[in-house]
Amino acid sequence: MSKRIVILGAGESGVGAALLAHAKGFDVFVSDLGEIKEEYRLELENHAIEFEFGQHSEARILNADEVVKSPGIPDDAPLVKQLVANSIPVISEIEFAARHTKAKFVAITGTNGKTTTTLLTYHLLKEAGMNVGLAGNVGNSLARQVVADNYDWYVLELSSFQLDGMFEFKASIAVLLNITPDHLDRYQSDFSKYVASKFRIIRNQTSHDKFIYFDDDAIKQAYQYADSKAIELVVSTDRQAAPGASIGEDTIELNVDGRNMSLIRTELPLAGDHNAVNASAAALIAMLLDVNDSNIKEGLSTFINAPHRMEKVAEIEGVQFINDSKATNVEAAKYALLAYPSIVWIAGGKDKGNHYNQIKEIVEQRVKSIICLGVDNRKIIEFFKNTSPVAETTILEEAIEMAFDQATAGDTVLLSPACASFDLFDNYEQRGDLFRDRVVDFKAKREQ
Repeated sequence: MSKRIVILGAGESGVGAALLAHAKGFDVFVSDLGEIKEEYRLELENHAIEFEFGQHSEARILNADEVVKSPGIPDDAPLVKQLVANSIPVISEIEFAARHTKAKFVAITGTNGKTTTTLLTYHLLKEAGMNVGLAGNVGNSLARQVVADNYDWYVLELSSFQLDGMFEFKASIAVLLNITPDHLDRYQSDFSKYVASKFRIIRNQTSHDKFIYFDDDAIKQAYQYADSKAIELVVSTDRQAAPGASIGEDTIELNVDGRNMSLIRTELPLAGDHNAVNASAAALIAMLLDVNDSNIKEGLSTFINAPHRMEKVAEIEGVQFINDSKATNVEAAKYALLAYPSIVWIAGGKDKGNHYNQIKEIVEQRVKSIICLGVDNRKIIEFFKNTSPVAETTILEEAIEMAFDQATAGDTVLLSPACASFDLFDNYEQRGDLFRDRVVDFKAKREQ
């Protein structure tokens, strides 16, 4: 009898896992408590994979040999608890897919910057001619790609939720960019549990593998107790890092196995100290994989980041507009605020238990005024009322016009909300897309 694999969640990762399990000859059943997109339903039907939606049929799930769970389903969901109580293994799609490929993995995580670093790393390796795939939180699911299994390497963006379901997976190169409080509702409001989740990225690494990390306080403190066997490369802003990367005001000095390379920061495709860390990590990965200096520098010069991450939208009468809608927490907004000297800041949305003390001084130094875009702005208004002029609106077009009115040539209007989007928008992508569209419309009006 073939092994029975149950997939919980029929999004990209779940359907990818179902396709791979089907291709490997397993007995597959897919269950989603919500709706399933039509494109995914058709894929499942075309492969004669059984599925249900709008419910979880416990009798059909609890007889699984193994369950592949969507990262969006919390570990403390009643059904997941039942599976664990019945000693049925519950794993992530990444864990499942990694079993079925001989490819090696570059695995990248961090509270902020992981998408940018993953895309940049993939770009550098692909442009250098490597046979490399892109998966995890970006692109098609790893499992879907492993069905064909055409790549020698995969660059993976991994969230803490994905890492929680990974046990035997091993990264040849692991990257940990930063750890700041986020998603604590999934970790019983215990930051140490979130930190431990991130450190699962180095699980199973051997003395032949590499671990690249930024020496922020949370990482340094936790790393003292991590059982890491990998060769470490440190990215640092306050000391000479060898092997690793030392980030100065004007240059980044990189060293890998005695090979040195310098990068000029003004020539990097992305602004800000945090993006210097991201670029350093990506360049170190490329150096470890023997990409030559000229290919790395050429790849950096041609990289275009994903939308909504400090994305340049337009310049209107000397005022530049930046879409950083992906900044859904205070730490992410801090990075953007540090990247520009004179800012009109569009902030706000659904609060995630935010604490603004860490950016108070930055706002005092760099922010001319604040436009709150949200339903309930009391927390931001109260905190910053003695720091910068604060106005509010629930209408995006008004926020753009108000920000422009308060800016002068040389200023930056920065949408970097530090909050979730769900009060006025479906998600951060919709918020960023609409911001981009409205700014372009506003520019066209000004030029008439």
